[in-house]
Amino acid sequence: MTERPDDARAHTALGVVVTGAAGGIGRATALAFADRGDDLVLAGRSRVTLEEVARGCRDRGVRAVVVPTDVSEPAQTDALVDTALAELGRVDVVVHCAAVLAYGEFGKIPSEVVDRVLKVDINGTANMARSALRRFTAQGGGRLVLFGSVLGKIAPPLMSSYVMSKWAVHGLARALQAETRSMPGVHVHLVTPGAVDTPVYQHAGNYLGHVAQAPPPVVTAEKVARAVVGLMDTPRREVSIGAANLLMELGFRHLPGLYDVLVTPLLKRLGVSSTPVAPNPGNVFEPRA
Repeated sequence: MTERPDDARAHTALGVVVTGAAGGIGRATALAFADRGDDLVLAGRSRVTLEEVARGCRDRGVRAVVVPTDVSEPAQTDALVDTALAELGRVDVVVHCAAVLAYGEFGKIPSEVVDRVLKVDINGTANMARSALRRFTAQGGGRLVLFGSVLGKIAPPLMSSYVMSKWAVHGLARALQAETRSMPGVHVHLVTPGAVDTPVYQHAGNYLGHVAQAPPPVVTAEKVARAVVGLMDTPRREVSIGAANLLMELGFRHLPGLYDVLVTPLLKRLGVSSTPVAPNPGNVFEPRA
């Protein structure tokens, strides 16, 4: 870690790894850590887009290293953490934002698309957690921030593979929180946003016939990023971001009949735009500009 004498707060820079840093929440989180004075390693599938984010971080006076990474491959997540250690000298925080999404009725989404969503969102999260925790154990501390979703606590239609993956991420985070109780200095945090204003809806695989959109109420990616950075000073096991999250959870668990009646028409009205689109895998297999 490096001291920044020009910082009035005498902030000691953390070494932070952010996956999914090319856009959306990951990009906002990287810039928020840069504003805080922390050095970064940015991971994602598109070097070109990562370099753009890295320039924004460097303009804020911090180090930013780009490491193209497919988190579904465990060798690549290990290499990411090793590179961060070599470049920054220490890995204090790993924020795992990387995920992909496909819309449509389950039976109409090609099986290879479903499989890829699950591989990236479940296996990728497990790979990143394993790589981070190995490093944290070796150095005696560190913070792992995993991204769940309100969809990890409810089960709306037309997003089945993503819902499956987020339920898995919530389960993994909870198990890791229990396991790391015996590991001094190691902390696992779960961030649970509702709808966020990012390009993920437009970039998602789509077998609905119309482009998806964020259903209200919508929060900004910057608000989510502030919550992530806030965990460094005020640690919490889980932070939920979204005014309607609790209401949706309560309806799903305690009024399941009513939830099932309302959720599909509401999603089609609020979460699907009028813009037509041909069936396509979106960015599930390859990144989009």
